[in-house]
Parts: sequence; C-alpha cells; structure tokens
Amino acid sequence: MCATLCWGVLIATGWANKITGRQGLRNSHMVLATLALAFGSLHAFAFTLLELGAFSHLRLLVPFADGGLFRHALGILALELMLAIAFTAGLRKKIYYRKWLRLHQLAYAAVVLGVVHSWFGAIANGNLALLWLAGLTVLIPTATIAIARFLPPDVLVKLGMLEPEPGFEPEPDGAGGSALDISVDNERCHRYGICQAEAPGLFQLIDDERLRYERRPPPEQFAKARAAARACPMRAIELRERVR
Repeated sequence: MCATLCWGVLIATGWANKITGRQGLRNSHMVLATLALAFGSLHAFAFTLLELGAFSHLRLLVPFADGGLFRHALGILALELMLAIAFTAGLRKKIYYRKWLRLHQLAYAAVVLGVVHSWFGAIANGNLALLWLAGLTVLIPTATIAIARFLPPDVLVKLGMLEPEPGFEPEPDGAGGSALDISVDNERCHRYGICQAEAPGLFQLIDDERLRYERRPPPEQFAKARAAARACPMRAIELRERVR
C-alpha cells in the first residue's frame, strides 16, 4: 500500500516522468495496487482458516460485527476502501474528473487506516519490539512523499526537492532575465480544474466551464505555472521560455 501511494504521488506530480512513458508509469502503479489488494485479501482470508477463533465471513466484512475488535475494524475499512477505489478506477473517463480524483485520493485515508491497524496488531501480538524499526523505515518515506504532494512549489524549492525555475527570483530593477509564455490546447483541455488547484492565480474556471489563464505570468509565478503543467492529466498546458 505504501509503495502504491508513493508511486501514485510521483505520477501525479510528474516527478517520475523521466523514468519512462506515462502509460508505463500508470501500468506499474496498477501492478503495485493489485499486489497490495491481493496481499490484503489473502491476509484477511487467512483468518477464516485459524484453528482457534476462526473469523466468520460476517466478521471479515462488517467492522465490529460478531465481536470484532477496533484494530480489526481498521483493517476491514482500509481493505474495503482500497477495493472501492480499485473498482472505480475505470470510471476516470466516464465521470467528472474532479469528483473521481476526490474519490481516488481516499487512498491516503486507506493507507493511514492500514498503518494504524498494523501498529495495533503488532502491539496485540507482542511483535512491536521486533517490527517497529521496519515499520518506520517504510512509513517515513511514504509520509514525506505524501506531504510533499500538497506543499506549494516555492516551499519545495526552498527544501531542495525541486530545482529553482529560471526567472523564479525577479530582478530588483525589473529588467533582463527570462520570461514565460503560457498557452493551453483547447482540444486537449477537459476543464478538470487541476491547473486551478495548482496555480489559482494563473488559471481560473469561470461559470460556463471556460478556462481563463494568464498568458504571461510574473516571475514569482513561474514555479506554480510549471507545477500546473506537470499536474495536467491531459498535457494541455504548454510553457515557452523567452528572453526579455
């Protein structure tokens, strides 16, 4: 689950685009998600095979049913949430993208539920002393990447996680330096509003679903413009640098 979340963030931000093509990235994300669901389902099914205290199917499917514990309920909710996300993954082109994206982002909650379930399970089984280091080794990179997904580009630049964009720092006298032109391909653009979420000062969806954008952004907005271009799922935003 952690690997699936991390890889999904790298795809959404465009940080992994240099590794391979976008279709290859999506396929690898689906493989990781399938493995997470397979191991999670196998883990749940194994509880029906216990010789002592075997779980009923009702207890596996409904949180707190048939004497279920809190830690079991967390695991059930995490697995069922991941299954719901997987079943709706194919609806990306059939429903409004922003609504689908909000549903898909519930994977963050599923991972949190799964981590807490694992932590409480290790405590109950007396294995926490053996597993805590391995758990933190996996959890810390996952949490770092997930948090970085929602940080603004200028913060990522200051932290060294993104290279500073040319012209990001405006010159004191306002002369010289590079400039940036923004253009949007209307045939590719589906008005999902991802660009507005990344750079609200540059892109705006108006009432009739038309996209209004700043064609020549100021230098302090260059990083946000590039973040919006990376995040656009239709690759409809084109950026061109020019010398002033």
